[in-house]
Amino acid sequence: MTVQPSAALQRIGTSATIAMTQLARDMKARGEDVIALSAGQPDFDTPLHIREAAYAAMQRGETRYPPVAGIPELREAVAEKFRRENGLDYKAEETIVCTGGKQVIANALLATLNPGDEVIIPVPGWVSYAQLAEFCGARPVLVSTGADTQYKLTAAALQAAITPATRWLIFNNPCNPTGVVYSRPELAALCEVLLRHPQVMILTDDMYEHLRYDEMEFVTFLQVEPQLRERTLTMNGVSKSYAMTGWRIGYGGGPRKLIDAMVKLQTQLTSGACSIAQWAALAAHEGPQDYILESRAAFQKRRDFLVERLRSIEGLECAMPKGAFYVYPSCEALIGRHAPSGKRILTDEDFVLELLSTAKVAVVHGGAFGMGPNFRVSYAASIEQIAKACDRLENFIRDCR
Repeated sequence: MTVQPSAALQRIGTSATIAMTQLARDMKARGEDVIALSAGQPDFDTPLHIREAAYAAMQRGETRYPPVAGIPELREAVAEKFRRENGLDYKAEETIVCTGGKQVIANALLATLNPGDEVIIPVPGWVSYAQLAEFCGARPVLVSTGADTQYKLTAAALQAAITPATRWLIFNNPCNPTGVVYSRPELAALCEVLLRHPQVMILTDDMYEHLRYDEMEFVTFLQVEPQLRERTLTMNGVSKSYAMTGWRIGYGGGPRKLIDAMVKLQTQLTSGACSIAQWAALAAHEGPQDYILESRAAFQKRRDFLVERLRSIEGLECAMPKGAFYVYPSCEALIGRHAPSGKRILTDEDFVLELLSTAKVAVVHGGAFGMGPNFRVSYAASIEQIAKACDRLENFIRDCR
């Protein structure tokens, strides 16, 4: 019998960031000297006290099925985190713990969307937002931002995108892939629009909350406009803030009715997230927070080095990001040239594939994030690796004709 993919599966593709990272892994496995700046994960070790907490949890037998919505201790710690750092008054039962932030988003959309619904997604935006909306049978409404608005969604653009079919706005701050960080007045202008449209729910992806630079303030939607509480899902996790990408713990806070629906769905999908990882996440929230400041300082130093280096390369333009650990340079000047292989570069995807093949540097094309011709470079790597990658990139561009 031939396996027939479902209609839902046919509506989505493989994550471009994962695909590019896997290509780099495969090349490394063959012995090729590849520098991978495609993955969105800190290159630092998970802090020692967090790893020790995981070991202690195993030693005392915390290896059974956990509660579906999360162990009570972690749900309370998540609620306390929201109170302490964001001024949000969530009760523990208004939180959910999932297998990574991506599952928080998937649970919310699967629990609320119907065919014909619309989901507003500012672009450039994370590769999975639109794909998950399409998987649910909804229509992603991609709202282009661009350099003229510093890659930020404006109130006018949001208002123009909303229709009676709009069910969600997915909003990422600080933003992957551009690294932009929204100010309080900018969020207030968006909130003013949303207050006029009570059918629109807001999913605010705050995963990069602690990775912001140049003394930028972080605010989330409900801090700016508490009236949106009953239709806002605040999503976060431990992966970026505590170098815990492989532990797969994300969480969300929101209205009880939504959280209960997400928990119901999770009973049929994954059940509870890994028990050991949950105890480690608890230690992350309740233990020393030194890592956050130390990693932020390291990432800012890398950002400054990378942006200066990219700006020195003929054919590239690069804005200075204020958060996350990505830059999003434009390669528009290179479209139409021929790569060293002789292939003509027609898109940013052509550019990144030729760069990987010839120069052995893995980055992700802007088209995957909804807007090009750009490419995303992660600076979650040592300055030595970043410098080596930039040398290869410059030589590759110099050889394009």
